[in-house]
Amino acid sequence: MKKILITGHLGLIGRHLSPLLTQQGYEITGFDTANNSGDICNTFELNNALKQCCGVIHLAAVSRVIWGQNNPKKCWQTNAIASEMLLKLAAEHHKKPWVLVASSREVYGEPNSLPVSESMTLSPVNIYGRSKLYMEDATLKARTAGLNTAIVRLANVYGCTLDHADRVLPAFSKNAALGANLRVDGFDHLFDFTHVSDTVNGIARIIELLNAGERNLPPIHLLPGHGTTLREAAEFAISAAGSKSSIIEATSRAYDVAKFIGDPSRARNLLGWQANILPEKGISLLVEAFKQKLKLGVVA
Repeated sequence: MKKILITGHLGLIGRHLSPLLTQQGYEITGFDTANNSGDICNTFELNNALKQCCGVIHLAAVSRVIWGQNNPKKCWQTNAIASEMLLKLAAEHHKKPWVLVASSREVYGEPNSLPVSESMTLSPVNIYGRSKLYMEDATLKARTAGLNTAIVRLANVYGCTLDHADRVLPAFSKNAALGANLRVDGFDHLFDFTHVSDTVNGIARIIELLNAGERNLPPIHLLPGHGTTLREAAEFAISAAGSKSSIIEATSRAYDVAKFIGDPSRARNLLGWQANILPEKGISLLVEAFKQKLKLGVVA
């Protein structure tokens, strides 16, 4: 059985990806500070975790733009330096496991035109985006050491009630289910929201190529290529909940990218992948999940 190391396996993507890969016959080794199974900033732990692995899916990170702004030193150490060390250790390992890293739309910064293709200029506007770009550069450089690597750029992944409560779509969906007001930080901010089930299916397809020996994959978007404003997303949540929640506009944060839609054609051409769940449906599913938890008395 092939063993795959997943860093950050208890995060939003990891908790959905692990069971999918287990069903496909992989043995999964989790590595996450959430349950003390591993810290990517600990070189000794990281080196031990790589033993007998055929591949690594690197999801662990300071995963929020706002967290990076609040603690830039930790963001850089975790997302940039620790990621670079992971790649170095993998390259030095006798099995040389392939490494798939999870990057972000934040590497583009505020794009000049939409939709954004993977070949467009990379110009991040915050520490989170810069740390992810550093990781991407290290990932491509690792190929010169014989390491097989891949980069996936993700955009606003959502779809689980266990996600961080203050992330935009979980917050909208939960408040709509509760009948509470929805705070929108910029009505016309436009994003390419991606349901987590689509994300993990796309990652699984990349893994198939890596296991088959593909060595020159370019960075790949996994996203619908479908823009939704924050106001529209809030309206979807309220409609799905059938609630009387009000929408309240608030001032957006200066370090946030305001508009992003990605071009999904590379994923379609290379992976035969496309998103199946667009935001209106995905938000409805999330609202229903929160309503079910509410019925059970587990939504605070």
